[in-house]
Amino acid sequence: MSDDGERADDPAASDDTDATPLIEPATDDDLPALVSAWIALAGEQEAYGSHIRPEENREAIRDVLLAHTFDDDLLVARIDDAIAGFASVSMENGLFELDVARGRLSNLYVTPAHRDRGIGTALLEAAEDRLRAEGADVLSLEAMADNADARRFYRANGYHETRVTMERRLEDRGNDTHSKEER
Repeated sequence: MSDDGERADDPAASDDTDATPLIEPATDDDLPALVSAWIALAGEQEAYGSHIRPEENREAIRDVLLAHTFDDDLLVARIDDAIAGFASVSMENGLFELDVARGRLSNLYVTPAHRDRGIGTALLEAAEDRLRAEGADVLSLEAMADNADARRFYRANGYHETRVTMERRLEDRGNDTHSKEER
């Protein structure tokens, strides 16, 4: 799940509005703050139709984020030693041979108090650099279809849609008004 990282949800920004974030690999000591940030990200994504249950996945995401720290694939943005955001990346390793080496951005999040300051862009650029160093030719990511801010952010940073995921609730099939000829 990805977020725009640049939306200004919290007008009560702290005094460090001009501070340049330090982007670096996360440490084990960062995990409690990063798990809380991921819970916040997942909670925000519910407004856009995400099916992920934030609190119910606390332990699972802790394990996932911990695994990312082993490969330095979990980046944090720090301002005055406080975590202002994070990004998690990985190289795609699948069964199929591809004509490119593809990296994946699975999460990008900036805390509400630090948004609209370029931190999301700094994290995205650091994620790109990290994946380029691992041999990636392209970076793929997902954004919720209804999250116009996230989609605008990624487009402004040179990303374009290459695949569209569609879904529907299966219990709605009984109420389907489309004829078989229209399908």
